[in-house]
Amino acid sequence: MTMSDPIADMLTRIRNALMARHKQVEVPSSKLKEAIARVLKEEGYIEDYEVIPDNKQGILRITLKYYYPKGSRIGEPVIERLARISKPSRRVYVGWEEIPYVRSGLGIAILSTNKGVMSDRKARAQKVGGELICEVW
Repeated sequence: MTMSDPIADMLTRIRNALMARHKQVEVPSSKLKEAIARVLKEEGYIEDYEVIPDNKQGILRITLKYYYPKGSRIGEPVIERLARISKPSRRVYVGWEEIPYVRSGLGIAILSTNKGVMSDRKARAQKVGGELICEVW
């Protein structure tokens, strides 16, 4: 079976791992997935990520992040929701003025621009638009 949307697969694996309270999740690696993981780390949504070489495309291991409410021993996931916006069947492109504010600025949008993959904040600061990959909060 071929995978038509590897990014949606990555987001789903992260979502499932968070629901199961896993510490880490592994996804097949790609440059775009690494870039998305880098933005998630920069914005504080995940603890860390690393690429483990295998004899194929490599494995991207993402260390998930949880916060512990006062008096609770059970961690709550930092990521509440991951939503894929642009899909292979329907690409969504925005100019820098049209970049949405996710949850009134409490969440982030991840964009693929001609200056690389970046958060909505960085894209607005650099005045670049691009493909709206996903929203996180």
